[in-house]
Amino acid sequence: MSEIHRTAHLADERERLWIALYKDAFPLVAKFISNRGGSFEQARDIFQDAAVIWYEKRAGGTGFQVGSDKAYLFGIAKNLWYRKSSEQSKFLPLDSLADTALNEQEDEQLATTRLMNLLEISGRKCLELLKSFYYDKLSMTELAEGFGFRSTRSATVQKYKCLERVREIVKQKSWCYEDFFE
Repeated sequence: MSEIHRTAHLADERERLWIALYKDAFPLVAKFISNRGGSFEQARDIFQDAAVIWYEKRAGGTGFQVGSDKAYLFGIAKNLWYRKSSEQSKFLPLDSLADTALNEQEDEQLATTRLMNLLEISGRKCLELLKSFYYDKLSMTELAEGFGFRSTRSATVQKYKCLERVREIVKQKSWCYEDFFE
């Protein structure tokens, strides 16, 4: 194979690699950034910056090895986004920070209300058991003694059954989740 053909072949391979990587990784980066309030243009810019960093690392020949180019590129993009968003948050007006804090507090209260509704539907004993374990931070030994189980294993099994009951309720009611809890 002549040098010209080899160079053309390498260029074709490089182009196929870029296209495949773009098709595989960009949707992940775009979704990640969109879920965090970013725009499509920001996702594209972050992805392009991440791709340049990835390529420089790969072409640098310093023993660069990763399990997955897609995962590595996504990791770079996440770090770039976090860095960019933290820099932007330094310059937000105080009233927008207060609004954000209020919205987060309202979201947390709504989530807590929905969780408590789920637990109440699962039964009083499950509600108390899961509350004691997750909120009161009781150990399995303390749960076994407090709820009258014969052993910590029995308490563990009952906690698992309660969690499964909650999961089943969520599965059954997921089609009307919003209506069910409001």
